[in-house]
Amino acid sequence: MPTTPTTARVIAPPPVLYLGTLVLGLCVDRFVWRMSVNIPDMPRVILGGFFVAVGVVLLLAGVASFARAGTGVRHAAGSSALVTSGPHAFTRNPMYLAMTLAYAGIALLADSLISLALLAPLLLVIQFGVIAQEERFMEAKFGEAYRAYRKRVRPWI
Repeated sequence: MPTTPTTARVIAPPPVLYLGTLVLGLCVDRFVWRMSVNIPDMPRVILGGFFVAVGVVLLLAGVASFARAGTGVRHAAGSSALVTSGPHAFTRNPMYLAMTLAYAGIALLADSLISLALLAPLLLVIQFGVIAQEERFMEAKFGEAYRAYRKRVRPWI
């Protein structure tokens, strides 16, 4: 008889994936192959700063929603509640969206085209190595409530 897993078996913790990829991109840009984004400084800095700010606010709102629901953000702790309020009411993955925005903002602020280019494969890893695993776990744990939520709310934006 199959049992419900206690955690989503993701490829790696998402903050590690985002930070590791960003550091890799910045190091390649700095020490191996410099490629500028080629956006004038003022618009690039404004856009980068905006993305970072929105990412930080969205991340804090997502963490706060988890805290209000009494569930943790770490995969190793499992999920004790289906969170559908706060930013989770308009995106199923507000914290990944937040980290994506912050990553893009930092890459823009650093004027690092390589870091921006690495965001595309990173998002594939997040989608298939993290989100797909989480969705299987959430459906197994919360059943129809999660399926209804999934129909109602988009995965990203």
